[in-house]
Amino acid sequence: MSLFTRVARGRLAAWLTIAAAIALGAAVFALPRPDNPAPVSATGLSEEWQSTQVERLQEQLPDRDVQPAIVVLSRADGGRLTDADRAALAGDPVDLSRYAVGGRIPPPQTSPDGTVALVVVPVSTAGGVLPTTDRVTELRDALAAVPDGLTAQVTGAPAFTADLSKVFDGANTTLLIVTAAVVAVLLLITYRSPFLWIVPLLVVAATEQLTLRAVESIVPALGIFLQDGQVTGIASVLVFGAATNYALLLIARYREELRRTEDRFAAMRHALRRTAEPILASGSTVVLGTLTLLLSEQETNRALAVACATGVVFAMLSALFVLPAALVLFGRGLFWPFVPKVGGPAREGRLWGRLGAAVVRRPAPVAALATLLLVGLALGGLSIRTGLSETEQFRAQPEAVVAAETLARAFPAGTTQPVAVLTTPAAVAAVTEAAAAVDGIASARPGEAGPNVAQVDVVLEAEPGTAASDRAIEALRDAVAAVPGSAPPAVDGADAPRGALVGGTVAATLDSTDANSRDLRLILPIILALVGTVLILLLRGLLAPLLLVLTVIASFFASLGAAWLLFDHVLDFPALDSGVLLLAFVFLVALGVDYNIFLVTRAREDARTMGTRDGMLSALRVTGGVITSAGVLLAAVFAVLGVLPLITLTQIGIIVCIGVLLDTLLVRTVLVPALAFLLGDRFWWPGRPPRTRPATEQPDAAEPRPALR
Repeated sequence: MSLFTRVARGRLAAWLTIAAAIALGAAVFALPRPDNPAPVSATGLSEEWQSTQVERLQEQLPDRDVQPAIVVLSRADGGRLTDADRAALAGDPVDLSRYAVGGRIPPPQTSPDGTVALVVVPVSTAGGVLPTTDRVTELRDALAAVPDGLTAQVTGAPAFTADLSKVFDGANTTLLIVTAAVVAVLLLITYRSPFLWIVPLLVVAATEQLTLRAVESIVPALGIFLQDGQVTGIASVLVFGAATNYALLLIARYREELRRTEDRFAAMRHALRRTAEPILASGSTVVLGTLTLLLSEQETNRALAVACATGVVFAMLSALFVLPAALVLFGRGLFWPFVPKVGGPAREGRLWGRLGAAVVRRPAPVAALATLLLVGLALGGLSIRTGLSETEQFRAQPEAVVAAETLARAFPAGTTQPVAVLTTPAAVAAVTEAAAAVDGIASARPGEAGPNVAQVDVVLEAEPGTAASDRAIEALRDAVAAVPGSAPPAVDGADAPRGALVGGTVAATLDSTDANSRDLRLILPIILALVGTVLILLLRGLLAPLLLVLTVIASFFASLGAAWLLFDHVLDFPALDSGVLLLAFVFLVALGVDYNIFLVTRAREDARTMGTRDGMLSALRVTGGVITSAGVLLAAVFAVLGVLPLITLTQIGIIVCIGVLLDTLLVRTVLVPALAFLLGDRFWWPGRPPRTRPATEQPDAAEPRPALR
């Protein structure tokens, strides 16, 4: 085949690939947008849980779309309220009855010390989050007219709903801008080229936008409620990190091949042949790992499973098809000023070669020290506290939290979030009496009643979401369930209750914590088994996959311990959110094993001609720079989750960030090579890397071909 024919065919194939990618993107953006299904419950839990059953039964009450917004009135100087102060909420210019369903509100309640008053304003929650947010905003705007010296704020369930929705206003845009900026800076530092970084960044950004659009169609089509903000934010960060990692691996191997052949199209073919396996293996572990979240009790986790798996599939496709086509179209000049020349020396790998040589001299002490360091960091997690109360969810306190804290200083802390007990109308008196007798209950009184169900409103003494409130909820459930004839009608999909049911926001938080514990026990062994299976198939052995899985587990516990020391002693977080452990484990196991895959697959390839020892040294030298760059970039991208004002997302971002850095800089760099040097060919047990032709006879070492620039 002539020189010009090869050039023409290579360029045509590249342009056709780009055209196919554009057509695929257009098809994805043209997908119908199905209506977002209603969430299975406020917490995303199924009918198995009492809080969800209560939520369903409340739909049978006359005022099922009404919730209390609590107006909290206090003096700015903390003094006692006067009669004139309390009257400020009863008439012009502030007339709270205009915002109440039915136009009527109960009289204000004043705290025993006279410093705080509360007014319960029943507001409509019909229509979902946006209408509720608008109604709370109108109420808050009206309270701006209270006389000087008074502070009037709104809390309660509708206010928390409104403030949580505002947290994510513009969050996706902010996250995209910050993530893209971080990736751009790190790519520019990595490549030290004014042009090269632009191509992978554009491909990765397009992949992220394509993922978000696909998720908008796929998740609702599967009947899963898509919670914008949290789900899309994590998926966006994951796509940026994974796609950029694959791009770094491909470009590094492409640059290596360009030093062996003048034909850039042949160089890309060789680079793809060598990187396709680790990229597919890496992507498969992430896809399988995130899909285990489909087994979660939480609907948000199931949506996250679909979103993340979709994004990683697109990331693999972009790395294996779109990015190679774009790179070969621009030619070698894209690497300027460090243009790779045939036979030119490799500029990268010297540091990692020296590090490998140091490890190979004393592998046993190095492995022992690395293990001790991981164990030492893991010990920091022995004092972990889990479970955030509702007022502790935000990094910057919104009005609902500030008002709830003001209320808690003067009233029972549970006043802002009454517990709902659902029973039969005939058993209301007995259930109310039983509830009032439970330790930790401040008050219990009959609430709304319908033909078949009735509600008892219970106020806890403890702050919602604390250990004390959890104990009170558990005791309350046992007490009211024992009342004869108190069982309300069964909810579709749930077993018949044995007695009265306890729900509401506080009980739902407890149920979510229990659901997260159940998820951990179920999903953790499954994801480890899946990742181990992928490694066995990839490495065709048993010992190496087992060791790699164990190192990832060790780095997870080390990152958790290190992160908790940071949360507890530096950031002053009160506790770890109960849902963080599962998500952090899934992402760290799925992503952390990537760097081991990149290293060990290259070591296995080189061991065919060099043996295990020299093959691992060679792999460490040639992959050290790219894997370190990929790990630092992925860690930085997950740290970007900290720009969102929810403590949960900040905690996930920091734990994954620390874990990825440990995997990149300690496990992959020191521990895994040390284990390979100690075991030699036994590292691949029960198989061994097959010996093949000498390196000089490999296709990659062919004579330089004519330049195709």
